[in-house]
Amino acid sequence: MPDRSYFILVVTAGIAACGGDTTTTTADVPVQVADSAGVRIVSYAHTPTTPPVFRLSAEPRYRHGASPGDYAIQEVSAGRLLPDGRAVVYDQWNVELVGLGQDGAPYEVLAAEGEGPGDVGHINALFVPGLDSILAADLNLGRMTLFAGDSVVRATNVRIPTYLGVKGIGSSGELLLATRWGPSDFDQAWLAGHMVRFDVRTGAADTVASYDFMPRIPPGLEWDPIRAVGEVVVATGRFVHVRTDRAEVAWYLPDGSLIQIVRWPAEPTLLTEQLLEPIEAEHRKSVRMHDPDLPDARVAEVARANMAAYRASIGRPLPLFSSPLADDEGRVWLPSYQARGELTAVPPYLVIGPDGEWLGTVEAPPGFRILDVAGGLVLGVELDEVDVESVVVYELVDTASRRRRPPGRWRL
Repeated sequence: MPDRSYFILVVTAGIAACGGDTTTTTADVPVQVADSAGVRIVSYAHTPTTPPVFRLSAEPRYRHGASPGDYAIQEVSAGRLLPDGRAVVYDQWNVELVGLGQDGAPYEVLAAEGEGPGDVGHINALFVPGLDSILAADLNLGRMTLFAGDSVVRATNVRIPTYLGVKGIGSSGELLLATRWGPSDFDQAWLAGHMVRFDVRTGAADTVASYDFMPRIPPGLEWDPIRAVGEVVVATGRFVHVRTDRAEVAWYLPDGSLIQIVRWPAEPTLLTEQLLEPIEAEHRKSVRMHDPDLPDARVAEVARANMAAYRASIGRPLPLFSSPLADDEGRVWLPSYQARGELTAVPPYLVIGPDGEWLGTVEAPPGFRILDVAGGLVLGVELDEVDVESVVVYELVDTASRRRRPPGRWRL
């Protein structure tokens, strides 16, 4: 079976020969590459079934959180890997920014809750602008704080509109923002979100593009438990938009120019009563945790009431994906939507290269949720059978069928 190196050569040759649109085959899948008004469109005839080009190592490099002397992790919501293999995570329950060594130890609390220059309120996102630095977006305090080692280098006050979230950093140091919430009552089929370029020095916010952000709640429902959304991440300085009910990924330059779309056919899963069973079990577990003295009959009653919107949605299509992430090489990781309880669901991740290359589906270990992929490592959090959370780092291992090639981007 032809491997991905063969695919690269064949498609590149096809473009060179015809100077325009081309159709070729990668392994078992015909793929068409077209140019439409300057937008590069990569269309797969059907979903490739080729093995992933990499996988997570069988054993993690380290776990941190469950051993004596470890940091007492409560709920990690963000994390980044530094180029030297160290990690920084934010525990939103403890409201602390924590640094971990290359082997997970020792740990150091870099910042805690407060309003001083080195304190944090609620960190919405973390970024790695340099070899030894972490940039924390703290929209509750209205500032961006740059940490280097265990020191605060700079805290910059920013006036970012509250409906926007920081998604990344542009090549000129500007912040790349996107809509993070909106009104719940609107008439359009989809509420528009906005991609925004923000100049930290001047405070100027420039809306560069709009996109499908959130669909209207279906008639008869007070809320939509399986609602699709439009998500934006930043991959190597470019906006990337994914609508979680579509098998499509779109890339935009920081100025809002649409430059690439990758598409493939995908059949959604319909919600069934059987798929609701683990979700209802988790609802019962959550009710019990909030009130341990509640009688079993009352726990079941509350859980059933909470499940009413789910049961009203039986027969509707589920989203294809959950929230995507981007790694340090510009690859986009799309976690498959899991019709299971959110606390225990661990999705496989479909990975798309920065030029539309299909890199396969990577399985995550049980209980492991990915936060960051960088430098050949995968940082995430793991929830064990007794709900103890740990920070875990795996290595990203090339599969045996993947040929070594010089670094750099491939071209269709």
